[in-house]
Amino acid sequence: MKYIDGFVAAVPTKNKAAYTRHIKQAAELLKKYGATKLVECWGDDIKEGKTTSFPKAVMCRDNETVVFSWIEWPSKKVRDEGMAGVLADPRMHAMHMPFDESRLIYGGFEVLINA
Repeated sequence: MKYIDGFVAAVPTKNKAAYTRHIKQAAELLKKYGATKLVECWGDDIKEGKTTSFPKAVMCRDNETVVFSWIEWPSKKVRDEGMAGVLADPRMHAMHMPFDESRLIYGGFEVLINA
């Protein structure tokens, strides 16, 4: 059963090019360790809600854009092994994150339907 890691972050809008370079490097590394797909989305039509919303969740500032992304893995087992490899890889530690990682939201998800 496929497994998904999902992410939401606030990226300084001026860092869009740096973020794009970062995610291209990350995609290569993730695929080396078993990921089948990385999808990165730059916020375009995101409204701040009264109670909850993507911007509120990541404490998005006026000069930032919300990004939404996911990594697809063949299974949770492959994800667990793959992420251990990614996190141990020196190339990952050499990457500069062009956003505030402390406001990154992420989690692992079991796929219920993929229609």
